[in-house]
Amino acid sequence: MTKTAAARRAALGRTRQLLPRRADWTHARPTRDLTAGVMVGLVALPLALGFGVSSGMGATAGLVTAIVAGAVAAIFGGSRVQVSGPTGAMTVVLVPIIATYGPDGVLVVGLMAGIMLIGLGYAGAGRFIRYVPVPVVEGFTIGIAVIIALQQVPAALGVDVHAEKVLVLAARGARAWGADPEWVPLGIAAAVIALVLVLSRFMPLLPGSLIAVVALTVANSVFAWGAAPIGHIPGSLPSPSLPAIPWRDLDALLLPAVAVAALAALESLLSATVADGMRVGQRHDSDRELAGQGLANLVAPLFGGIPATAAIARTAVNVRSGATSRLAALVHAALLLVIVLVAARWVGQIPRAALAGVLIATAVQMVRVSSLTALLRSTRGDAIALSITAVATITFDLVTAVLIGLVVAGFFALQQTARSAHLQEMPLDEADHGDEEQSLLDEHIVAYRLDGPLFFAAAHDFLLELTEVTRVRVVILRMSRVTAIDATGAQVLADTISRLEHRHVTVLLSGVQPHHEQVLRQLGVHGRLAHENHLFATTPEAIEHARLHASRITHTPLDKTA
Repeated sequence: MTKTAAARRAALGRTRQLLPRRADWTHARPTRDLTAGVMVGLVALPLALGFGVSSGMGATAGLVTAIVAGAVAAIFGGSRVQVSGPTGAMTVVLVPIIATYGPDGVLVVGLMAGIMLIGLGYAGAGRFIRYVPVPVVEGFTIGIAVIIALQQVPAALGVDVHAEKVLVLAARGARAWGADPEWVPLGIAAAVIALVLVLSRFMPLLPGSLIAVVALTVANSVFAWGAAPIGHIPGSLPSPSLPAIPWRDLDALLLPAVAVAALAALESLLSATVADGMRVGQRHDSDRELAGQGLANLVAPLFGGIPATAAIARTAVNVRSGATSRLAALVHAALLLVIVLVAARWVGQIPRAALAGVLIATAVQMVRVSSLTALLRSTRGDAIALSITAVATITFDLVTAVLIGLVVAGFFALQQTARSAHLQEMPLDEADHGDEEQSLLDEHIVAYRLDGPLFFAAAHDFLLELTEVTRVRVVILRMSRVTAIDATGAQVLADTISRLEHRHVTVLLSGVQPHHEQVLRQLGVHGRLAHENHLFATTPEAIEHARLHASRITHTPLDKTA
């Protein structure tokens, strides 16, 4: 078989792994999935409308995204209980894109992000989600919740102001309301927030957000309060068409597309992991999930939808409602489609302030107080990583915030790992052979065991201690328990050996792991010691050589300068 044929076969096999299969439907229980799908659809309706309006693309775009992306991701995604659609986190990313490039720019970004997500799934990038620390995820979530709440301040107050930064937007909204107070929108938003939170606390199986929105919409119509509605909702899905590609802005749109793809990958895989934890035996395919979200983001813009991702809240409702297969997410999409076809006129009468209240209540529910408290009390590093990630999410963009959080969490992880490394003078075996050890000391031979990683964050502190040893002719370094070694650690080890040898102290190494030899070879440590017969597989062999060596150099005076 030629290399070309082998590559073609491998590519075909990989493609098949990412496509739907008959086994996807073996867990289906139609009655349970139908019930769960209806419940999720009722929960998703006000959220889809709210996130569409909040993004700047309109309520219709939110509904289209929930229907089209929800159905495509349900069929092609990697989790059988995942529910996809517009989310608050994605809305946060889209607002500045819309402000700069307009609706067509957003749709093109969705197409580009879809291609990237398919590529990530094909490349097997799904496994990297496990390297995102929990404090970073929690800080990211808290930051998103704050942004969503701040974005809704003008709508909740019934004022029309604009600003790219959410802090500025909320401040302008409060200032405009203070100049000319409108109490009806504020009252509607406050009532919706209270109803959603109370119902979710005491009647969690009911679609609290839908109940609150319907109740306040009816009241607004009956009593003619005059709160502004969300406006016209077409009674059918838009015909599929390609957006007008802004070719001159295509290079500038690349970075926003990367941000959208990164966020979609992160949120979708986190949601799938949460779903796995809620069901015994549930395991998602992370690479297929990325490819499925990519396809969803390729198709949704053709109907005027916005970039989508899996929604943790809706997925949790799906699981709690008894969903067993992908059928539930398809029912959710079908229900939303029926609502668009049958009840679009009534949906358009929902007050903007009511949707703002739903999103503010959703933001409040995103913050899990028990989890937040536990992380803040766990370690100083976790608390700092969480706090910095949250602040960076509010201050900068979401991808930058995650990168900053990873750097901060990585710093504290390295610091903790470095502290676990130590150098210990000890007996030459696990038993207590004090006489033998004393005999070796009398012969001016000492052994040290290196435990843990020997890398840039840990090497200097304890290896340089060796340069201070006195009245010793031979030092044996036991390397069998070194868990990792990098170029910096190997370089410090080489410098330490050179300093000791300059003082006429011979250094022997024992138990070097085979996978650590390559680093030592690159820096010349391994070759020099091997040439001088100072490398040994076991400690007893090193001891025997040390005694022979010490006996030959008894005429050399001991170094007493240290």
